[in-house]
Order: sequence, then C-alpha cells, then structure tokens
Amino acid sequence: MILAGAVLLGSEGCPMGWMNAAEMDPRSLKETPSTNVLTMTFDELLEVNVDRVYSASKYDQSVAVAPASVSIVTADEIKRLGYRTLSEALNGVRGIYTSYDRSYTYLGIRGFNRPGDYNTRVLLLVDGHRINEPVYGGAQIGTEFPLDIDQVERIEVVRGPGSSIYGDHAFFGVVNVITRTGSQVNGVEASGEYGHWDAYKGILTYGKRWTNGWDLLLSGSYYESAGPEDLYYPEFAFLGNNLGVSEDNDHDQTKHLFLKIINYGLTLEGGYSYREKGIPTAPWETAFNDPRTRDIDERPYADLKFQHEFANDWALTARTYFDYYRYQGDFPYLAYEQPPYSYLNRDDAKGMEWGLDLQWVKGIADRHKLLFGMEYRNLFEIYQRNADLDPRHEYFSSDEPSQNVGLFAQAEVALRTNLVLNAGARFDYYDSFGGEVHPRIGVVYQASENTTLKLLYGSAFRAPNAFERFYAGEGYTANPGLDPETISTYELAWEQKLPAHLHGTVSFYYYDIDRLISQTEDSAGNIVYQNAESIQAYGLETGLENRFGQGGLARISYALQTAEETENDTELSNSPQHLIKASLVAPLYRDKIYSGLEMVYQSAVWTQHWRRADDFVVVNWTLFSQKLLKNLEVSASIYNLFDTDYASPGASEHLQEMIAQDGRGFRVKITYRF
Repeated sequence: MILAGAVLLGSEGCPMGWMNAAEMDPRSLKETPSTNVLTMTFDELLEVNVDRVYSASKYDQSVAVAPASVSIVTADEIKRLGYRTLSEALNGVRGIYTSYDRSYTYLGIRGFNRPGDYNTRVLLLVDGHRINEPVYGGAQIGTEFPLDIDQVERIEVVRGPGSSIYGDHAFFGVVNVITRTGSQVNGVEASGEYGHWDAYKGILTYGKRWTNGWDLLLSGSYYESAGPEDLYYPEFAFLGNNLGVSEDNDHDQTKHLFLKIINYGLTLEGGYSYREKGIPTAPWETAFNDPRTRDIDERPYADLKFQHEFANDWALTARTYFDYYRYQGDFPYLAYEQPPYSYLNRDDAKGMEWGLDLQWVKGIADRHKLLFGMEYRNLFEIYQRNADLDPRHEYFSSDEPSQNVGLFAQAEVALRTNLVLNAGARFDYYDSFGGEVHPRIGVVYQASENTTLKLLYGSAFRAPNAFERFYAGEGYTANPGLDPETISTYELAWEQKLPAHLHGTVSFYYYDIDRLISQTEDSAGNIVYQNAESIQAYGLETGLENRFGQGGLARISYALQTAEETENDTELSNSPQHLIKASLVAPLYRDKIYSGLEMVYQSAVWTQHWRRADDFVVVNWTLFSQKLLKNLEVSASIYNLFDTDYASPGASEHLQEMIAQDGRGFRVKITYRF
C-alpha cells in the first residue's frame, strides 16, 4: 500500500522538483486544495498534496507518478507502533517479512528470503548513501543497522528492480532511510528506555538550525541487552552439551554516533556503529554453550554531497564518500587430543572503499525530465582471513580489491496530462566480469482523479561479492569465476482513492531470476558458490488504508506469493505463500495519547531440509503519549502480546532445522526535549 506520510515541499531557495527528500522539513508544509488532475500539467501534478518519494528516480516526485510500487513509513508510525529497529519497521510493510537466527536479521521480499543470505539482494541507503557493506554485500537491518531508529524521519521502500539507476544490489528493491535535520530537533533531546532481558538504551541528540543557514544534527546512543538466560535447543540435548540449554549466550551491545551538517548546498554526513552479538546457536559445528561465540560488526562512514540548481532548469548532485567495514567472528571448537581441549577459530574481514557519484537533472518545457549520471566505486582493500588463534594456524588469507563504474540515463516524459512514460537504462563495468546493461520502463496512466494504473518492467543484477568469490577457509572452496545473477520483473499496479479518505492498492507481479548464486558442494565435499539455480515467482499484493483525524491510522494488507526453483518445480525454503498485516493507531485523547496495535500473520514455510515451520500470528501493542507535559514523550510497548510460539528456518550452518523466536516482551521509553 502507499503509506500516507508528510508531503515534502522544497525549502527556502530550493524548488521542490530538485530537492533531495533527505533535506526537506515536513513541518513547513501547507495543504493544497483538491484539484482535477486531468486538467493539470505534469509539473502541476507534482504539486498535489500527496506523498512524495525521492528514491524511485533519484529526484523528488509524486508517488503517483513514480515508476514503482512505493511504501513510506513515517517517524510518527515508528513512535506510535513502538518500532525499535529498522527490521521491525520493515516487517510492517506490505509484502515484506523478516527472519532472525539470533545473530542477524534477514529481509524477505516477494517470497524470496534464502536462509543465511546477508540481505544482498536489497539496496539499503541512508540519505542516498549506500549501506550494503563491501565484503559480503550485506544490508544490515537489525540492531546491527548502523543508525539509531530515533534519527529516522521516514523510510522509503521502492519495490522492483532498481539497477537502471542504482546498479548492484537493487535487485528486489531499494530501501532509503531518510534522517532528521537539526531544525527538526531544535535543541537537546534525551531518551532512555528499558525492556525485557535487562535491556536498556540511552540516546542523546543535539539539533539546531541557525539564521545564517547552518543546520547541525549530532547524536549518540548506547544499547545493551543480556538476552534470555536460557535457550533450549533439542538438537544439542545430550550429555556434555548442558542438556541442550545455552545459558547467557544471547547478549547484544551496540553503539551509534551520527553527524549531519547542512549549508550552502553542501551536506556532510557521517556515522560510526559498533555491535557485538553473542551467538547461542553453535553454528558451523562450534562448541555448544560456549560464551566465546560471537559476531562483531564495526562500521564508520563519511559522505559529502553538493546540490545546486542552475539556470534553465538544470540541477546537479555530486557526492563523494568513504566507507570502512570490519567483521570479526569468534568460533570455539572442541579438541579432544590435548588440554585445553578446545581452540578458537576466528574469521576476520575488512573492507574499505571510496566512491564518486555525479548526477544531472534537466527539466524540459515544464513537462519532462531527463536524468543522467555516473558512479565510480573503488574497493581498494577487501581483506578476508580465517585462522585458529592458539595454537596459531592460518587456513586462508586474501586481499582482492576491485573497482567498477556505472553510466545511467532516464527520461520522464508527459505524453499527455494524465499519461507519463518513464524509461531508462544503466551500463556497469566491473574489472572482474565485464559489463552489464539493465533497463527499466514504466507507463503511468491517471485514469481519473482517483485512479492510477502503472505498467512496469525492469531488470537488475547482483554482482558476486568477495566472500562468494574468494573465501577458502576450512570446508570452503573459492570460485573467482562467478558471474552476476540477474532478474527480470513485470508488474501491474492499480492505486485507488476511495470515499472516507480510504486509499487502496493492488499489484500483480512476475519475476524470473537467472544464474542465482547458491551454495553447492564440490567433489571434495567443500562448500562452493555457483551460478546454480533459476527462480520464477508470481504474486499479488493488496492493501487498504485510512488516515483520520489527529494522527489516526487504520491499515490492512494481504500478499499472495509463490516462488519456485524452475528446474525441479520445488517451492523455495523460507517463502511464505500468505502474509497478512494490520495496524491501527487510534487517538485515545486528542493528539496526546495513542494506542498502536499491529498484527502480522505469516503462513507456514519449508525449511532447508523440507520440514514445515508452522504458520503464526504475532500481535504487538504500544501506548504512546506526547504533550501531556511540555516536551515529554512516554511510550510502553508489549511485543508478541499473546506469547506466540513460532520459529524461523535455520541456514546451512545451523544444526537446528528451526530457530525459535522471541516470546512476550516489553519496553518502556521516555524522551524529553530541552
């Protein structure tokens, strides 16, 4: 469904048509009278008071004319529905589902979520900056996401292939997390929260916009959770393994820093995150119930962006950036030959990259837009190593830098006042496998003031990452000759405004994946990544939403999806056929107290070894208050209200066929602004 968020108009000195949504202040918005869109020019259509999106075309445009099916999650929804992480916010979106293996959180879109995949087939952005890290290509969305959820102004979810403008990773879609500005904070903001399993979090934020135009946002947060004391895994329930009980091994600790400075068309943005997660599941046949088993992810980045509008409807966006990513995985193994009868194996990975992104937009005759640009990425250090620490034994070490360049162009043409054609393509060249060309075409027809039809086609690719190509630790074989995998998607979307402020949407889609990169076994029994599979899928996504007075929201969606491996006509694992979502945010007392209720139903899925993980319903409830006392917000949430017992499929590294998810939990949060 299209989630109705704030209408984003341009700020002073920057016309709306060119403004990056990440720098808009929604509090400056004004209502626009109802207008007959059939008599409007294309640019006038953009002025209508509807949602706007930046990520679908790399410039600000109405959701109604964007060449994609779009959902938007606002900051108000995050607060009133009690979302603690990006993954929880995305799990409430139509057609999206998540799973968790007690180490990382994984994102499923349109029936595709292979266990153990590190979200490599979704492009994750923060204010347009690529967050997929350079070693594994992963988009981290749980507590490992390198930004605190409190700094999010809105989340744009753009479904369908996006390689025509974004290149790699924009396979199933693009998620752009847009952050707040200093003017939206306007002072000091302090938050504290406490939850089940002795989890606590503190956030301190300073934001200010001065009369000379400088805008500053600075934030830091710390989170720690002891995790459940005992987790029972029957697969390990025998003597010597604590009868299958993992004790105090699910701890989680994260730290975040974020800085954003805006003036003179420049935006300097940077962040630092550190996350250490205990792993209770004993993956890769490690020693069970050993507190040394853990993952560490560290992520600093810096981004400098310049935006300027020139005469004759020209606009330039130039971006340069630096990213650093470090991973450390500690995995203890038993050794029965001699004391101390165990040893620690460590995975190390480090990736550093810099890049340059240039983009021009040209408006023509107040009706059309041309976009063209280039992107250069230099992954100048991609280091991986696997070794035993004591006694020291190195199994594998590699440093395989790479670089690539992309050229793209797109045209948005108003064929008539109610008919828009959007067409574009991008060429990417990699020094490892050569070139890829991927187009996108969208036809948007405004059949009436209340009815919009979109006919969409696009193709995309995902380049094999360094882990898939070069990792050769114990039990693995490298495959430097991997080819990129590709997808072609066809979609028909119908969006309808209904009486009583209702908004409905229906989408039918079909996609075909070729050369899917999958884990296989070589003749020696080692894991090796190959272009091994082809996938076909089709589905229906539908939703209905009503926004009512004082911030109320009622929303329901249903997704029907079928994804199969074409050679054997077998259903994909971890691919639910049915998803039902419902949310209700009701103002209990004016605009001061809200009740937020969310329900998620997911049908049964197959595991890796063809067992069935049962269907489930999870209900979350939040009570949120604001303005009862000046500058004070208080919320209380209960997660998994009815203590539903459910599980996610394990991956190939797990002995567990299914991994139990969290039962009932709670969180209390207080925010005060000085």
